[in-house]
Parts: sequence; C-alpha cells; structure tokens
Amino acid sequence: MKKILFYFFVLSFFLSKAQTYSSYKISLLSLIHPNTGTVGIGPDDRRYNGCWGWYQSSLNKEYAIVGGSSGTYFIDVTAPTSPSVSAFVPGTSNVTVREIKTYQNYCYIICDCGSGTTFKIIDMSTLPSTVTVVYDGNTLFSQGHTLWINQDKLYVGGVTYSNNTTSSMNVYSLATPAVPVLLRELKQDFPAISYVHDMLVRNDTVFASCGYQGLYVFKFNSTTNTFSQLGSYTGYSAGTYNHSSGLTQDGKHLLFCDESPAGSPIRYVDVENLNNIQPVQIFQPYTNTTPHNPFLIGNKWAVVSCYQDGLYIYDISQPGNVAVSGFFDTFPQGGGNIGNYFGQDYRGNWGAYPYLPSGIIIAADMQNGVFILDPTDAYNNPVGIKNNTIQKKEIIIYPNPANDHIAIHYNAYNASKLELKNMLGQIITEKEFTGRISENLDVSKIESGTYILSIFEKGQGSNKKLVINH
Repeated sequence: MKKILFYFFVLSFFLSKAQTYSSYKISLLSLIHPNTGTVGIGPDDRRYNGCWGWYQSSLNKEYAIVGGSSGTYFIDVTAPTSPSVSAFVPGTSNVTVREIKTYQNYCYIICDCGSGTTFKIIDMSTLPSTVTVVYDGNTLFSQGHTLWINQDKLYVGGVTYSNNTTSSMNVYSLATPAVPVLLRELKQDFPAISYVHDMLVRNDTVFASCGYQGLYVFKFNSTTNTFSQLGSYTGYSAGTYNHSSGLTQDGKHLLFCDESPAGSPIRYVDVENLNNIQPVQIFQPYTNTTPHNPFLIGNKWAVVSCYQDGLYIYDISQPGNVAVSGFFDTFPQGGGNIGNYFGQDYRGNWGAYPYLPSGIIIAADMQNGVFILDPTDAYNNPVGIKNNTIQKKEIIIYPNPANDHIAIHYNAYNASKLELKNMLGQIITEKEFTGRISENLDVSKIESGTYILSIFEKGQGSNKKLVINH
C-alpha cells in the first residue's frame, strides 16, 4: 500500500508540473502537491491555505511550511527543483483557514474553522528528520484567524476562547517561546473594535486590518501593557473589507488588500503622518482580480497573492507609478488569463513567502499545491519605471499563440490607445485607456493568422506580434 501511495504521489507531482502556467519573468522551479490523500473542502476542492518559510541556519536548509485541510506540511525546499515533505503535523480536519508564523526554532499554528480546533507550537530544531509538538491545546485560546510575531511578542487576531467568547486581538509574550503568556486584549482598551482580521507589527506599532471597520494603527506599550491609537484610515471605500497589509522598510508607505467585495483593488497609502494617512495609488492586475495577501521587500518590491490570478511582483519604488515586474498564474482554471472567474472569487493563490535567503518564493494555491518559484528575472528586469526614468516599455501578451482570449498588460501612465492590425495594416479592433492596461481581449471571432498589437502613448508606439490559431 505504501508503494502505491508513493507512486501516486510521484505521478501527481509530474502531471502537475506538465501543466502550462501563464507567467512573465517568474519561472517555475517545482510544484509539490502532498495533500492528495484527502477529499478537498467544498465545491472548489480547497486543500491548502496559509504558508510561511523557515531557514535552519545550523544546517543551511530552507523550508516551506504550508497549511493543509487536515494538518501542516514541513517541506524541505533547500534543493528547490526537488522539494520533499520532511514532516506532517495532523490537525483538525476539513479546515480552510490555517495560518503559520515562526520564531527562533518554533512554529506557531492557528486554526479558524469549527469546533475542536487548537493552538499548536512546534519545535523544528530536529528538522529535516522530524518535528516535535510542544503544545497542542486551547488553554490560551482555541481559534485565531491570523497571527504575527514581532521581536518577542505574538499577536493573534480574531481570537475565540474555549468557552466561545471572543477577543478582537491579543498580544502574548514569547520570552519563553514554548510558553506564551497573555499580556493584553485589545478590547480592554478599544472595545469598539469588534474584529482584527490581520495585523502587521513593527516595533510594537500595529497596523490592524479591522475588516469592515477599516485600517487602524495602534501602539502597544510594553511598560504599561496597554494599547493606544496612533491613527486610522477608514471610509475610503464603502463596504470594503480591510484584509491585510505590508509596510515598506522605511515605514513611509503601506500597501493593503481588501478581500471583499471581490474585485476590490490593491491600495497604496502614505503613512508617514499616522494622523493623516493619504492615498497614493490604487491598482490591480485585472478589474475582477481579488488580491488577498501582500508581502513587501525593502522599499522596492511588493509580492501580492491574488486568488485566481496568481502571484504578482510590483516595483513600488516610485509611489504613484507602481509597475508590474512579473507574475505567475498558479490557477489556470480561471481568472483574467482566460477571462472567466466562474463565479467563485475566493480560490487559487492564498499566500506566499518571499523571504528565504535563496530568494525563491513559496506560493500556496488552494487547489493546485505548493509552487516553488524563481523571481530573479522579475527583480532584475522590471517593466516601467526604474532609476527615476521611464524605460522602454514592453507589451505583455499571453497566451501567444492564442485561441479565444488574450491577456494584455502594459504600464501606461497616460491616456493610451490599443490597436490590433492584420498584416495588411487593417485595424481589426481598437480600444482606448486612461492608465495602466490590464485587459482581457476576446479574439475568438478573429480569423487565424498573424497580427500586430500596438499601444500608443503620447505619440509613441510599442508593438507586439500576436498569432491567433483556432
């Protein structure tokens, strides 16, 4: 039986790698899909959720830590073209929300799905051979939606206790990493905040994504163990759900995603003055894209997981002129690349981890598995603005050759015009735009052949050859 399961796993691995994934300047190193032995959750077959990474300095090894529907996988990605599962920690089954963070050699796993869930602390020091569960219980809390670790403190949002009472956000001391100690509940100081969906913390300054209440910034005072408010950003768009955020290294700008309603854009804001947070730019890959989780690197890169449209890397070094630098679509079943979201907005790429020393990116797709990606070209060859000048821009088209639809990306900063011409110079279709282009174009009724797609901006044109083959 073990041999059969092993052969099935190997077969599923190579079949998955054979799938074609639309991409630009991000390449696939490998795809591992260990959660094949259980039935996926719901009609969209969810098998994976949150992910994180860990570097084992003593052995110079790298790991992806990925939540699955029935537990957590510890995957050795030191050789990124041949990842392998080092350990699996079972948990509550039929779970669609499992989140993970690490501190020293410990891994903290929370769950937010149904009854019987627990908080887990895992000792990873014995990897790659095994891991050790040092705590698995509900004494501190039974459920949490997200968590963040800053210095020696653990922040948990959306807390539910074993008696079913709740707390919007808690902070715990990790002075003894295997034994967290509750320091404060946010509701003790700010009872009006009903829920903190996610939080980003730097030097005890908490950027709290409070769902429909918006974005709030708090300061945790370690001397008095109390929270104070530094600022807020609310009412920017009625009915949106502030989901999660990333902060630039210099602390001047914050990028955040609103998960609901589906199709809400990515927002980039100026947070230098927390008493007066100002909008800088809104953007997204497609008008129907639902961004989920952002991860910022320095003051230059934003790595954003976008449900059905996969992983996007943006150059954010010029606020107001954010530019696509690369993308990899982990979910070819739907999204902007085929012009169909199937009415199921919340499937595909859940999250990513771009902070391993090697520079590889871990991306967890809810249905398709764990992608190990190489972003080297995206970091070295951004499209659009670089060094304060506008470089020669490139039209991104995929698939090419095309059958029924093509996705078009172009970083226009002014009014622009798109023209599709045949080889005789006759215009087949044309469209006008006011800014950056992320368009899905129906070519199903255009005859097979070779065409030239041109985009004109301020009197200058860029061209790309397109082959249509029905």
